[in-house]
Amino acid sequence: QVQFVESGGGSVQTGGSLRLSCAISRYTSASNCVGWFRQALGKEREGVAVLSRSGGTILYADSVKGRFAISQESDRSIVYLQMNSLKPEDTAMYYCAARTFCAHWRGESHDFNYWGQGTQVTVSS
Repeated sequence: QVQFVESGGGSVQTGGSLRLSCAISRYTSASNCVGWFRQALGKEREGVAVLSRSGGTILYADSVKGRFAISQESDRSIVYLQMNSLKPEDTAMYYCAARTFCAHWRGESHDFNYWGQGTQVTVSS
């Protein structure tokens, strides 16, 4: 079983930055495409970004393009989400999860697996 553990959340003011980490126990083809998702209180889960651990695909939701960057360690054991220019509307619980392929991702999360416990991000104005 592949395990995902998120960390790095916290409280920042508008315009601040945070870097989230998703530690992954091992690489499998079924966990090749790692995504970051978020869910604000009372709202539906939203896709933020995905990255193919085998290389070649990085995709972002329109709401975070130009502000957030997804990357990974060279050994593929950690996937990061660098969040800059944070806004109050970025406040949410952030999760990482995975599926096999990143191609054609449009923000969906229903076919992602290995969900972690999440890490809370709070942005105050």
